[in-house]
Amino acid sequence: MRSLVLVLLLATSADAQSSARSDSPFVSIADIAPTIVVDARYHGSHNFIGRPIAGYEAPKCLVTLQAGAALARVQAELRPFGLGLQTFDCYRPQRAVDDFVAWAADPADTTMKEGFYPAVDKADLFDEGYIAERSGHSRGSTVDLTIVPLPAQPPEREVEGVVDCRLPAPERLDGDSLDMGTAYDCFDPLSHTANPAIAAEARRNRLLLKAVMEKHGFTNYTQEWWHFTLSGEPYPDRYFDVPVR
Repeated sequence: MRSLVLVLLLATSADAQSSARSDSPFVSIADIAPTIVVDARYHGSHNFIGRPIAGYEAPKCLVTLQAGAALARVQAELRPFGLGLQTFDCYRPQRAVDDFVAWAADPADTTMKEGFYPAVDKADLFDEGYIAERSGHSRGSTVDLTIVPLPAQPPEREVEGVVDCRLPAPERLDGDSLDMGTAYDCFDPLSHTANPAIAAEARRNRLLLKAVMEKHGFTNYTQEWWHFTLSGEPYPDRYFDVPVR
C-alpha cells in the first residue's frame, strides 16, 4: 500500500506541483486519486445558502499532500468492494468562511432553510456548532465526504427545488451516496454521527465511513457524519485564503 501511495504522489501533475510551490500549499485530489468523485457543492448553488460561495472559482477538491495521500489509501481500500469516495468540500478559503458568517448575520435570508436546517433557527447555527468564524477546512486537511458505489456517475452541478434533508433516502437529493441517514450539510441532530435514531442501514454506512477514514488517519467531527480531519495535519495553526482555482 505504501508503494501505491508513493507512485500516486510521484505521478502528481506538474500543474499541481507548481501550485504547491507557488501561491498555494495544496494540490487537487484529481491529481493524486483521480477515481475519487468531486461534488463541489460550494462552487454551485446546491448548498445551505443557495448560491456559489466566495472563493470557489473552480469545482475542485484541494488538499494538502498529506491529506491527499491518506485519501488515496482510503480509496484503494474501498475499491475492491465496488465502493469509492465522493467529496463535497475540501480546502475552504477563509473568504468563504467569512461569506458564511455574513450570511448567518442576515436573519431574512432563509431561502434554503427547508432543505438544510428545517428544525434549527438560523440564529442558533453558531451556538449549535454548524457554522464558525474559523474552519478546519481552511487548513487544507479537513474534508467533507461520503461513500458511493462504483462506477460513480459525475454529480449534477445544479439541483432544482429544496428537499428536506431528513427525508428517507429515496426522497433526498443525495445523488449516488450510500444512505447515511441525512443529506450532506443537514444541520440537524440526525446528522450527529452516532445518533441512534437513524435507520440501521444508515448506521452501518456511517460506521463504515468512520472506520475506514480513522484507519487511515482521520478523525470525525461528531456532529457531522461527513466531516473528517487528518490527525497530525501539516498546518494546524494556519488559515489560508487562497481561492480554489
